[in-house]
Amino acid sequence: MKPTVRISMLAAALAALLAVPGAGLAERAARPVPAAATARTDAGPTHLAYDIRLRADATATRWTGRQTVSFTNTGGTPLREVYLRLWGNAWDGCGPAGRTTPVQVTGVEGGTARGLSAGCTALRVDLPEPLPHGARGTVGFDLAVTVPDRAERFGRHGPYRFLGNALPVLAVRDATHGWHLDPDVGFGESYYTLAADFRVRLDHPSALKVPTTGTATTRRGEPGGRTVTTATARQARDFAFAAGPFRTATALSPSGIRITAYRTAATPAPAADAARRVAAEAVDDFGARFGRYPYGEVDLVLHDGFDATGGDMEYPGLVLLNAGSLNVGSLNVGSLNAGSLNPGAVRSATVHEVAHQWWYGIIGNDQFGSPWLDEAFAVYAEDVFRGDHRPGCRPAADAARSMGHWAARSGGAWKAAVYEGGSCALHDLEREIGGPAMARLLRDYARDRWYGVSTTATFQRAAEAVAHKDLGPFWREHGIR
Repeated sequence: MKPTVRISMLAAALAALLAVPGAGLAERAARPVPAAATARTDAGPTHLAYDIRLRADATATRWTGRQTVSFTNTGGTPLREVYLRLWGNAWDGCGPAGRTTPVQVTGVEGGTARGLSAGCTALRVDLPEPLPHGARGTVGFDLAVTVPDRAERFGRHGPYRFLGNALPVLAVRDATHGWHLDPDVGFGESYYTLAADFRVRLDHPSALKVPTTGTATTRRGEPGGRTVTTATARQARDFAFAAGPFRTATALSPSGIRITAYRTAATPAPAADAARRVAAEAVDDFGARFGRYPYGEVDLVLHDGFDATGGDMEYPGLVLLNAGSLNVGSLNVGSLNAGSLNPGAVRSATVHEVAHQWWYGIIGNDQFGSPWLDEAFAVYAEDVFRGDHRPGCRPAADAARSMGHWAARSGGAWKAAVYEGGSCALHDLEREIGGPAMARLLRDYARDRWYGVSTTATFQRAAEAVAHKDLGPFWREHGIR
């Protein structure tokens, strides 16, 4: 995600914190999809599968239905509870007494709901009996999602609805930290999820197009002028969708990845076309560098009315793009012909979010504890795509600090350290070990962590194995610890 700050949320977020314990052409040849790596969580629940069935009202503002999640306890001790993360409640927290939160979970089966915590973004569900190692469990519940009246990743504007981070997902539990129940601090992302299989059935008015994570099929002609869109996604870290009278255009990248641009009526078609062409170029470039894109398609959802604090955001197979951040109003529409990919803003935002399909999506990380592992890596990938190796960039002494650290500081300091300082560390690492070695490092590291979890320590070990030397002084200089 490009950095955004929600100033009004910062005080509440702090309270919540206290309450919650260049490669050559030959090297860039396309490669087979790597084998899935096991997430290094060691304490379960893992091997997640979500089945979700939702029906929209006439405007797609309210969605109601049923969700189940199945999981395996891969930890060494019995699993006594799970936590659902209701990130859609993060903006307003629990709100005033009697107020309904945007994401409501009721009718829990397969466990007993024990109450909300972390600003109403974490719901504990006690299992009926301890789940032993290797056993599989299932929790089901009724789900009601009301899209808030704000132009954001989870919000609405005009006839368009955006449901990013709206569906409940299981929290991560590991042997070192236990349950990860970190709050949303009001800017960036605090999410940490494991790759999972999703099957999502969305019943909606036929007048609305519904881009989704994963591969979707539609069944039209349902009673009442409705359509059922069914999406499936394997080994995706989250599931997002949108709904509205979008205008669409689709093309294939040279390697066969389907790229569809969904734009609002006020978003110029040339801007959407430029974003689509750049995305096709980027998805193939990153596929050659880090491993072929596994999800088959990318949906670009461009909206002209996102709030200044909202906009560009990545989800597996679906990217939200703020048309305002693309400087749509200032684009020379006539210059955006089929051979022109020059608008820098279009290129930057689109390429950055496509890079996140690898660095966050396929190769996951704890976005609260180590935000540099997705943001700095996405910036680095964006730079290399443009041929910019950032000579003379400035390292940051705190590039690898957590979102908890940055919640007490300004958004500008966070951006400078995590985005700029973190990506500078990667460029300097390339200069330290050489371009071919850096390309090999990232390609092999992505393969080894494919669908798994990256940590600062695992990346440091991988880099030192390629460098064949101790990089301790380098890590200290760049604040990577």
